Amino acid sequence: MYENLLPRFLQYVKTETRSDATSKTTPSTETQVAFAHELMKELEKIGMQDVTYNDKNGYVIATLPSNVDHDVRKIGFISHMDTADFNAENVNPQIIENYDGESTIKLDQAGKYTLNTKDFPNLKNYQGQTLITTDGSTLLGSDDKSGLAEIMTAMEYLIQHPEVKHGEIRVGFGPDEEIGIGADKFDVAQFDVDFAYTMDGGPLGELQYETFSAAQAEITMHGKNVHPGTAKNTMINALQMAIDFHDQLPAAERPEKTEGREGFYHLLALNGNVEEATMTYIIRDHDREKFEARKANILRIQKEMNSQFDQERVEINMYDQYYNMGEVIEKDMSVIDLAKGAMEEADIKPVIAPIRGGTDGSKISFMGIPTPNIFAGAENMHGRFEFVSLQTMEKAVDTIINIVKNNAE
Repeated sequence: MYENLLPRFLQYVKTETRSDATSKTTPSTETQVAFAHELMKELEKIGMQDVTYNDKNGYVIATLPSNVDHDVRKIGFISHMDTADFNAENVNPQIIENYDGESTIKLDQAGKYTLNTKDFPNLKNYQGQTLITTDGSTLLGSDDKSGLAEIMTAMEYLIQHPEVKHGEIRVGFGPDEEIGIGADKFDVAQFDVDFAYTMDGGPLGELQYETFSAAQAEITMHGKNVHPGTAKNTMINALQMAIDFHDQLPAAERPEKTEGREGFYHLLALNGNVEEATMTYIIRDHDREKFEARKANILRIQKEMNSQFDQERVEINMYDQYYNMGEVIEKDMSVIDLAKGAMEEADIKPVIAPIRGGTDGSKISFMGIPTPNIFAGAENMHGRFEFVSLQTMEKAVDTIINIVKNNAE
């Protein structure tokens, strides 16, 4: 039914578009700029209108005009062009047709890396389906090139089938989601829709409208270095200060010890020496009050540690990254009800659970466009074991088409 979906996806994943957290440009890499312009050509080729590239934020925007004569809410569909920080060069997808749900899939020829049901029991969900995997040396890029391919394919289908009635649709393909800044410069006025969906979720049926609220804390410990032989009552070891700081955080509230709605403190990096040490934490919680309490706890530890010295030796730069979009979407759940109905019409059971992370929709929702997240199909994201089911991607296209059709009715 969607004959261009698979070749389109394979073409996308073979194009290297990894983002770069150290870059100061938008997009963060030139490969994303080049890919954006290729997507523009394809959007124009399939018949989309008003195809533009926004130099300020790196988004490709295009419009499919309404084909009904009554007022209909305008819908947007969004996905991101970049891939995660794992080898993304020379992606060589493998296609496993009619997978039996049990066999071990060799990724590399030597069999060093495999997809097997012991390590990845989710494989059992894909009996009889076509799987696209890596060759063991790269990620796949299904996060989020599945979403790109699904949106593009849905628009192509709607253009070729004008009998499917729909209101105005806008699509947005953006950069740098994987480094957390893709939506920072999103232009709500340019996108101009009533609500939107990011096609950036995982397995079949995922429908997500709650995310973490997120902050980052960059901590510098200022020590005093003297010879260890004469250090008593003089040396202040910045590395020991970092250890002491970390030990005051709840040991049970780390990512590896939490699940569901439980928040955490996550030590991302620790570097330094006796003279100076730096730490980077990310702070996460679904509940806003608990989120604020976590940040306050970080500052409490700073204050107590600094009180032990004759000067401030613990320096903190802490800033919010995004908030739980559920705070916005819960005010009008019609956007969720529409997606649930679209899935059920496609014989998909909606799976609604909070995301232990965030999406571009987290920021966009607070900018004024409620933007929950829908499955795109990727499993085992961000590494060599990533795979996606072609049938799940087809169901995602079905969901997009049903959303716009039901919205018009």
